[in-house]
Amino acid sequence: MKKKAIISIASNQVPADQEDLIEVVTPGEFLIKEDGYEAIYDETEISGMEGTKTKISITSNELILEREGTTATKMNFQKDNTSISLYNTPYGMLELKIDTKELKIDIDEYGGDIFIDYDLSVSGQESNNTQLKINIKARN
Repeated sequence: MKKKAIISIASNQVPADQEDLIEVVTPGEFLIKEDGYEAIYDETEISGMEGTKTKISITSNELILEREGTTATKMNFQKDNTSISLYNTPYGMLELKIDTKELKIDIDEYGGDIFIDYDLSVSGQESNNTQLKINIKARN
């Protein structure tokens, strides 16, 4: 079942000396699948990824964020799990190491909230702690 949705994504990087909050609110689609949920939306100029489609696949204990277009990646978040993904940008390919500290999923057929706390390092550099909050409001 597919519904229209408003998807809010707030990303907050928390290095020791500053906070860097980025928030995007965008229309998209919310799909109820046999094994979970999907949220799909087009990135905007504000996110710096215009021309990219993002799909968030959600199950009870895992979130997979996939991007295709001007930017391409597949990022996997599972609590207490480390994953490596490639991030293809117009400027070249980067290797991302994602160490998921916390993953809270509260989703049903009307949407809901997701919270992810993870450390992200790019190409072996020092990691930054990032907190990602996703809110999905599905409409009939």
